[in-house]
Amino acid sequence: MAAKLQGDESIDVLHRDVSEAPSDAWMPAPQSVPSGCPPGLEYLTTTDQVIVHQIVEVIEAVSGFETKNMYKIKNAMGQTMYSVLEESTCVIRQCCGHSRPFELAISNGQGTEVMRLVRPFRCDNTLGFCCLQELEVQCPPGETIGWIKQNCSLFSPRFSVTDASGQVVYRIKGPCFSCKWCDVEFRVTSSEDNEHVGTITKQWSGLSKEYFSDADNFGILFPSDTDVKMKAILIGAVFLIDFMYFEN
Repeated sequence: MAAKLQGDESIDVLHRDVSEAPSDAWMPAPQSVPSGCPPGLEYLTTTDQVIVHQIVEVIEAVSGFETKNMYKIKNAMGQTMYSVLEESTCVIRQCCGHSRPFELAISNGQGTEVMRLVRPFRCDNTLGFCCLQELEVQCPPGETIGWIKQNCSLFSPRFSVTDASGQVVYRIKGPCFSCKWCDVEFRVTSSEDNEHVGTITKQWSGLSKEYFSDADNFGILFPSDTDVKMKAILIGAVFLIDFMYFEN
């Protein structure tokens, strides 16, 4: 089990302006890869902070026409680790909005797809009683390493993070009320003793960006000794949370 977080240590990096980092600066590949690490996840082996930066689509911001979401996953230095592209049809995006089914292809700097996220269609579920949402994480594509599953909850968002066997490893709890105009924190706790082991933070990106688009920034904080597959699954949780609560 990963070490417990000590208060708000190292959380300041989650609030940096990731747009300051050069968009074409890619993180160098690690010199050594631990045994058992799935190909492509070696970039996550030593990091404890990840930033998910959604790219603003000009056509969408101006017209409101829903386009494919695109993201960059960056390290604490602002270097790009992965690029993310949504795969969905135009009709699905316009008709289903934030509830739409999709697949996200996550690729490294060489353009090789190393991970795939799959969200099946579920009816919009405001109160969390039925049609619970879920996201499957595959690494490499086609091989499931875990899921993020919404839990039944009346007041606050709750999710279970499971491994490939379906065993719950982490739980995620969000605030009772989420606001687009400020930082929103989702706490990650261990399933065994409820210790705080990580944080997913939706970052306030400024009035102009928040008002004219639904492009969001998220920060993820987890201990560096967390299993690399679980880091990948927690990154997957960001996208399910983004679509469910912050995609207009």
